Amino acid sequence: MLIIVIRTLILYLMVIISLRVMGKRQIGELQPSELVVAIMISDLASVPMQAIDIPLLNGILPVLTLIVAEVFMSFASLKSKSFRKLLSGEPSVVIYKGAVNEKELSRLRFNISDLMEELRLNGCGNIADVEAAVLETNGKLSVVQKKDKSGLPFIVASDGSYNTGEIKRAELTAEKVDQIIKSLGVASVRDVFIASIDSDGNAFVQPKRSFAERGKKDKEEREKK
Repeated sequence: MLIIVIRTLILYLMVIISLRVMGKRQIGELQPSELVVAIMISDLASVPMQAIDIPLLNGILPVLTLIVAEVFMSFASLKSKSFRKLLSGEPSVVIYKGAVNEKELSRLRFNISDLMEELRLNGCGNIADVEAAVLETNGKLSVVQKKDKSGLPFIVASDGSYNTGEIKRAELTAEKVDQIIKSLGVASVRDVFIASIDSDGNAFVQPKRSFAERGKKDKEEREKK
């Protein structure tokens, strides 16, 4: 009996450490790959927990392998937009300017009843009151109501490259986006971390630089004042 208790505590600590290593998002809204890893870790840990004839190492090694794989995939998705899209997919605009995108709903196998349920959960029971609704990669629906003047922003560039779909939706061109980026003091799209334009035409551009660098610059500017 004591052996079972000790094995259970060891595996319990192993799972907790695994989630901590993989990052805080693991305990929030899970992406598809993260959900798979979480389920597999729980299954792998439960087997040696119940069968004391199975060596404890047989449960620990697969868990460690999954941790390494998940950390590697998270790092790869951070560096590559294509890999991120393959791993987690992309957000889907299902309502825009008060109109439901039937083609996108059909592609997502998301029926109108599901859509209305998600709208009600977001405090909006009328499609006519919705400026835009986006089905996020974690399966949650984000809703922007018409009373919000800024509407749904267009993420025209991110991670050093243009987002052609968003540029087209904003009825702009890459050349126009490039002009906007340069007008806000960023030399090239390759230097952009994120650039967005809202429905009123207001632009926001954040260049690639660490939070520490931005904090240092803000501190220097405050000291000058």
